Parts: sequence; C-alpha cells; structure tokens
Amino acid sequence: MPSIKTTVSKEISESARDNLIKKFGEAIALFPGKSETWLMLSFNDNTPMSFGGNQADDCALLEVALFGSASDSAYDRMTAALSSIINEELGIAPDKVYIKYEETDHWGWSGRNF
Repeated sequence: MPSIKTTVSKEISESARDNLIKKFGEAIALFPGKSETWLMLSFNDNTPMSFGGNQADDCALLEVALFGSASDSAYDRMTAALSSIINEELGIAPDKVYIKYEETDHWGWSGRNF
C-alpha cells in the first residue's frame, strides 16, 4: 500500500506524467514487498514554491507513504531513484528535490483497514 504524491513548481506534460507513472511503478519495488499493483500516485504541478527563501522555478517535493516499514538502505536506494527520475523527466536537479517518507501501521482500503 504505497503512495507517492508529487508536487512540482513547473508543468508536468502528459507524456512526462505517463513516464513518471511507469518509472515510479518500477521504482516502488525497491521497497521489499511493495509493487506497482498497489501504488497510488498523485501529481500537483504549476505549484508556487520557494526554496532557500527564494521563488523556485524548478523544485519538487515528493511525499512517499508506506504501509509498514523499510530499511535505511531501501530508503537510500529509493531516494536516489526518485531524484534521478524527477531529473530525467522534469529537468529538476536532485539538489532541488525533497523527499518525505512516512510509515504507517494503519492503512484503509475498500471500506476496511489492513
């Protein structure tokens, strides 16, 4: 039950969004036991953002939520992968990308909880 919410300061074209969906779906498997089958994605583009106290034309905030937990090494691999994907697809440099991770023991789906 993972999800990735992507907020960026620039426009995400339809083709870039399609590529992000594909690549995020592949990358989620870096977390043991996680797969694209249960991955939910959301995208917010053209969001006014600042970084370092300045208006930012190219920056991104990714919020990754997991049911359960993962190892530090899995988080390291995922951060490298997501930063690279955002750079490849949107041209946003890794040093302008924040990635926030959240683990939860409670996840609701289909009217019930896991």
